Amino acid sequence: ITGKVSFDGTKPTSKTIDMSANPVCMRAHASAPQKTEDVVVNDNGTLKYAFVWIKSGLPDKNWQTPSTPVTLDQVGCMYKPHVIGVMAGQQIDIKNSDPTNHNIHPQPQTNQEWNESQPPGAGDKMQSFARQEVMIPVKCNIHSWMRSYIGVISHPFFAVTGDDGTFSIKGLPPGTYVIEAWHEKYGTSDQTITVGAKDSKTQDFSFKG
Repeated sequence: ITGKVSFDGTKPTSKTIDMSANPVCMRAHASAPQKTEDVVVNDNGTLKYAFVWIKSGLPDKNWQTPSTPVTLDQVGCMYKPHVIGVMAGQQIDIKNSDPTNHNIHPQPQTNQEWNESQPPGAGDKMQSFARQEVMIPVKCNIHSWMRSYIGVISHPFFAVTGDDGTFSIKGLPPGTYVIEAWHEKYGTSDQTITVGAKDSKTQDFSFKG
């Protein structure tokens, strides 16, 4: 399944983040102030950082968890990327690329909550979540503006939209599925789609601003 997540409405103006409380964070954005990432409308009228996943319809089986971790970095006092997806049990490699202290604090509802400090130059932290949960907000207890989201899924059929607002979900077995797009500000949108053997389908989403 391929598609795009469009934005319908007047493109909102991203706000400049006030990082004056931390000189290290300020210096990281000396050439251009950092903007908020809760709504990022791409040049082609699509949304970045939308999370798209198969919500229901899959056969009941244990899908293999990838051995490769997904990276969540802290760069310029921002989480990069803003939204990630992982399978339940898959490792998340949390890095601190900043010369300042951070405090990573995911706030799940059904998974175990944790809260750890990561000083500059410290080694990577490897974490995982045992159960499916869409979505888990992550904050930094030191820098109040830092926010990211993690989608934890029990299967491998999910994607995050990028700079062109598109997504691709490959390898689905034949069946009828509910596919959902989630956005931090605009909520969720569900569609039903039927996929046959060796079938390619297009499913687009649109959120109104």
